[in-house]
Amino acid sequence: MFVLVEMVDTVRIPPWQFERKLNDSIAEELNKKLANKSSSPAGVLYLRQCPSAFKMGIPAPWRWGGRSQERLLGELGLRVTGRVHGRTQVVYNVGLCICLFDITKLEDAYVFPGDGASHTKVHFRYVVFHPFLDEILIGKIKGCSPEGVHVSLGFFDDILIPPESLQQPAKFDEAEQVWVWEYETEEGAHDLYMDIGEEVRFRVVDESFVDTSPTGPSSAEAASSSEELPKKEAPYTLMGSISEPGLGLLSWWTSS
Repeated sequence: MFVLVEMVDTVRIPPWQFERKLNDSIAEELNKKLANKSSSPAGVLYLRQCPSAFKMGIPAPWRWGGRSQERLLGELGLRVTGRVHGRTQVVYNVGLCICLFDITKLEDAYVFPGDGASHTKVHFRYVVFHPFLDEILIGKIKGCSPEGVHVSLGFFDDILIPPESLQQPAKFDEAEQVWVWEYETEEGAHDLYMDIGEEVRFRVVDESFVDTSPTGPSSAEAASSSEELPKKEAPYTLMGSISEPGLGLLSWWTSS
């Protein structure tokens, strides 16, 4: 679910931060840059996923017991450099950035004419949320619509379980706005509702990255009406499935 990703970036440190430790200033600037981008951050070079990518038993956010991300990661043995931002963002084709893991190398810093800031090329590793395909995750139902069941992990909401990937037979209750599994028994069918807030176990079956970096308008768009707003797309989406025994609401499979 969480992996380490190696990256390289040139970090600009303004003069008023020279009194601080260089590592602290760089860590803060890296977190600012990655926390404010929902596409490929300019200048950041994604190298590779570390071979020693770790698998951590991190509980869902609603089970953190009031602990912050920084404290929780620290308890798991992660060396967190700088602070953990509450607003994490997606890097295109990499995943959802969580926090800086460590800085592996600092190259020489330069000061350019007309700019009193220092510019340092930094090699670092970042903790990224990027589950592998077929991984089993547990989330909470955020909502239901005719498109499927929308699931949240607390820190990541763009997860959809489409109707064909639900336990079958399934139907959408228009009045209650929830999906229902029509569970067949010897006594007949029982309706099992997928209510909002229920914990659900699902398998990751697909993922989608969308480059949301700003681009210039095309000729077709320029000719269209200026009142027409472009549709906002999620930069990173997961598709899930619960169409197997043991998957679905946790309450369905609780042993007596």
